[in-house]
Order: sequence, then C-alpha cells, then structure tokens
Amino acid sequence: MTAATTLALALAALSAVLTNLAYQREHDAAAALPVLSLRRPLHSLHLLLADRSWMLGFAMETGGFLLYAVALALAPLALVQSIEAGGIGVLAYVSARIGGRHLSGREFAGAMISVFGLAALSGSLAGTSGSGSGGSTAGVLVWLGATATVAAAMVTVGRRVAGAAVADGIAGGLLFSIGDISTKLATQGGPRTGFVVTLIAGYALGTSLLQLGYQAGGALTVAGVATLLTNALPIAAGMIVLGEPVPAGALGVLRVIAFAAVCAGAFLLARGGRDTAPRRSEPVAATR
Repeated sequence: MTAATTLALALAALSAVLTNLAYQREHDAAAALPVLSLRRPLHSLHLLLADRSWMLGFAMETGGFLLYAVALALAPLALVQSIEAGGIGVLAYVSARIGGRHLSGREFAGAMISVFGLAALSGSLAGTSGSGSGGSTAGVLVWLGATATVAAAMVTVGRRVAGAAVADGIAGGLLFSIGDISTKLATQGGPRTGFVVTLIAGYALGTSLLQLGYQAGGALTVAGVATLLTNALPIAAGMIVLGEPVPAGALGVLRVIAFAAVCAGAFLLARGGRDTAPRRSEPVAATR
C-alpha cells in the first residue's frame, strides 16, 4: 500500500467521524425548528441559517467533505467509500448516548459487522493495483441520471409508501451518492471538472431532504438509511462504471466480502434505529 493510499484512508476515517457527528447535530437542530418545506425553500433556508446549532453542524459536515475530497484525489473511490461506511457506527453510538439508551441487538450486530468489514478491507489493500480506467463519461451520466430519477420517485411517491423519514433518507442518500461520485470525477481534472455542477446539485438537494427527514424521524433512521446508499452506490459505481480494479485471487474475494460487510452493517444499523423525532406542528424559536 502506497503512502498516498495510507494518507487517503486516514483522511477518509477522519471524514467519516466528523460527518456523522455533524448529522446528529443537524438532526437535533432541525427537529426543534418550525416545519421545513420544499414548497417554501427560502423560508426554510432562513430558519436553518439562523440557527447557530445547525450552522455548526453544517460547518462540521463541510469539513468532513473537504477531507473526503482530498482522500478521493489520492485513492480509488471504492476504497475511500468503504472507510466512510464505517462512520455510521459513530452515529449509532452518539445517537444512543444522547437518547439515554443502549444499542439494540440489531445495532450492535451492525457495528460489529462494519468493524469486520473494515478489518477485511485493510487485509485486501495488499492487492491495491491502481485507480482504474476512469470509465466512460456517457456511462457515468447514465448512472447519475438513473440515480436522480429514483430519488425523484422517492420524494413524489415514496413518502406515501415508506413514510417521510425513510423516504427522505433514501432520496437524500441517493443524491449524496451523486455528489460523491461527482467529487471523484471532478478531482480528475480536465473536462470532468464540469461534474462540479452535479456535485453541487447532489449535495445541496441531498442536504435539504435530510433536514426534512430529521423532522419526521430520528438521526439514526434518516441518516442511517442515507449513509447506506451514500456508501453502497459509489462503491458499486467505482467497480462497475469507473473500472476500478479488484485484486485477483484470495485478496479479491476478501475485498468483495469487505464491501458487502460494511454495507450490511450500515443496513442493520439503519434498520435498528429506535430514536424518533416527531414533526413540529407549532413554531418554536429558531435560534438558541
């Protein structure tokens, strides 16, 4: 494993911790605000920007993103993303502590599986062999377009089927995955710098939907579901669309097992969330 890859994975780990702590802070702040709505974007934005606690959370999330962007410039997308997936364990622990409860059996199992996945990933790094071909721009655009279409379906239809918290979490995670993939592409320079447009759109819309979800459900439920998709889709895109190599032989099998484990752990943690945050119906103070 090269020094650049080692540094990238360290930065990814710091990013994961900082980002998931930010999710919990943003959740607590958004849940205490008057009802946010996509139909009143400027009013909702004003409520968020006027809340110092939410702004601190957003600043933490921004810091996590900057670390993530540097990591992506140094290592393959799938490797960096698998480290990011382990950050949901931080979210599970923090949400349980703040809620004054112990982790459920499902949450504990999810955390342990995530740890196993990260350990397996570390073992597979002996076979790291490059950052891939980069894939075709047309293929990437098809992937991003399909992801955006599913996100739109969750916002328009999914809320009636899965409930607002889960639907907003899914849609937000899908849009965040667009931002993550676009970040990797933008760091490649040249014509692909144009993916900054989808990067900004993905993160902006994804962040907006997560705030709506936070008013309907707990941080672990909303951000947990979002994190599952935010990590699983870029990992898949790295191997399928961007042509990032998987080591041959036993190390390749170990790499696939590692990816599956971190995604499975994230899924169990998301499903195990019991913390809830009912949507506000009456206005409350927007600042603390």
